[in-house]
Amino acid sequence: MDFSSCQSRRHQDFIVHTQNQPSKNRIERPLTFRPVTASLLLMSVQLFRFGVLCIALVIASGLRAAPATPDKGVAVVPNEASNRVEVLVDGQPFTSYIWPDTLKKPVLFPLRTASGTIVTRGYPLEPRPGERTDHPHHVGLWLNYENVNGVDFWNNSTALPAEQQAKMGTVVHRRIVKTSSGADQGELEVAMDWMMPDGQPILHETADFIFRAGPGRRVVDRISTLTALDKSVVFKDAKDGMLGLRVRRELEQPSTEAVTFTDASGRPTTVKAMNNTGVSGLYRSSEGKTGDAVWGTRGRWTMLTGKVNQEAVTLIMLDHPQNAGFPTYWHARGYGLFAANPLGQAIFSSGKEKLNFTIQPRKSAAFRYRLVILNDPATPDQAEAQYRQFVDEVK
Repeated sequence: MDFSSCQSRRHQDFIVHTQNQPSKNRIERPLTFRPVTASLLLMSVQLFRFGVLCIALVIASGLRAAPATPDKGVAVVPNEASNRVEVLVDGQPFTSYIWPDTLKKPVLFPLRTASGTIVTRGYPLEPRPGERTDHPHHVGLWLNYENVNGVDFWNNSTALPAEQQAKMGTVVHRRIVKTSSGADQGELEVAMDWMMPDGQPILHETADFIFRAGPGRRVVDRISTLTALDKSVVFKDAKDGMLGLRVRRELEQPSTEAVTFTDASGRPTTVKAMNNTGVSGLYRSSEGKTGDAVWGTRGRWTMLTGKVNQEAVTLIMLDHPQNAGFPTYWHARGYGLFAANPLGQAIFSSGKEKLNFTIQPRKSAAFRYRLVILNDPATPDQAEAQYRQFVDEVK
């Protein structure tokens, strides 16, 4: 029975009932029954739903405006007003992705062990007593190259005279594409442009950083996809490239001599001899090379071991079999530059090999690297296990 028929039935019952009641002055008139009960009920339900929706929107808006920083897990927290993205593990700093005006490319700086010990050099952003002050373009962990269509991106810095900077390339941060946080890992994806001296982009880069954490272990994956724009991009074989890390003084290899290095433009840089107290670094490659003998040789990984204030530290840099030039040549210097350069084959082979890696217009090439930071000394077998894990996890 619908509501209207129910209303009619009740109306009839009322008339019969009142007709049977004696009353001298009774005026018989039908009772008008207004169907307000259902309308009020419907209106109440609608108002309730509207209120719940408003509350949900306010809560969601608040969450988007001020995301919480979890005390557990890996948190990736953008702070675009300060040109940085913080990466925290269990509420403690691990690293930051930064793009200040004082640098010519975005970098991860500083990098820390699971116990919080910084493994990167402080100069030029946060100088520390007793560290080297050469090569001001060596900052944290970065990716660029010395010869891109004839332009040097690697050696550019604000320390150079303005007329030299004007001839060099710059990698410019464009935007944060996405971030995510989680119990065991976080992710940051960013967009960059490689800018030529005339202010025009030659490459677009999408860099995907994956940050992982575990007991005594911190990991950074960088998967950089480089896309040529309207012209071919040639990475001419050169010494300086491609993934670079500058380590703190204690992780350098002990050295007793001053050494002068010259870049592709003929600019000399002298690395002075220094007191070796507390300096304990040692390189070892997957091919069994150690110390200075690692430089200019190929390998699927190289590790750097040492101590910082009696804390054992191991840094393992891993190449990927899908990268161009695999296995990479290692541009690993005793003074603290730890770099993988898969594209400098003519330099490292003394002219026996040549690559001149090229990306055609509107085509892309991906470079995949992993940096593992351990709180313990590692054996070659352990480094090889880290490499196998990297290859399994990143395709």
